[in-house]
Amino acid sequence: MLFAFEDEYRDLPPDKRYEKRLEYSKPVSDEFFAWVQTLKALPKSLFGEAINYALSQRVYLENVYLDGRLEFSNNRAERSIRPFVQGRKQWLFAATPNGAESSSIFYSIIETAKENQLHPYQNLKHLLEMLPGAKSGELESLLPWSKTLPAYCRVLAKETSAKPKKRMYTQNKGSLHQALLKLREKFRREDPA
Repeated sequence: MLFAFEDEYRDLPPDKRYEKRLEYSKPVSDEFFAWVQTLKALPKSLFGEAINYALSQRVYLENVYLDGRLEFSNNRAERSIRPFVQGRKQWLFAATPNGAESSSIFYSIIETAKENQLHPYQNLKHLLEMLPGAKSGELESLLPWSKTLPAYCRVLAKETSAKPKKRMYTQNKGSLHQALLKLREKFRREDPA
């Protein structure tokens, strides 16, 4: 349910996302943890350990309610490091530590370019052309988020592999949708404001 709410306000600016999280997601989270606290189990049983784990992680899980800029899950970070994880066996065969370090630098540059909607090849080519003659004061203009990067380094919107925009949560999606709408209405009615 929390992910469904998050999908609904994914494209909102951080301040609006923060407000929506407090309005809709936080009550669901609070109700979940209130329910978990009522559960009884032997502390050393698997169920008891799961309860203790959930309660001990609450403070970390609820960090997303402090700032709308925070990601709701770490899925994006996990996707970003996948090439590193897949490449680690190949790194075992790097001839020297310097070769392994060079490989990791190139991976880092390429993945950072992807995260900043840049063409990895064009960006790398630009860096290799510009870095040898760059003065220390010019390095800022070569960073992936620099507004002065040439247009050929940037990915056009239609070229991105971004997922298609999901339908808004308010559209009918079946019985689960109806249940979530009822829960949302329940929280709205209970809201004293």
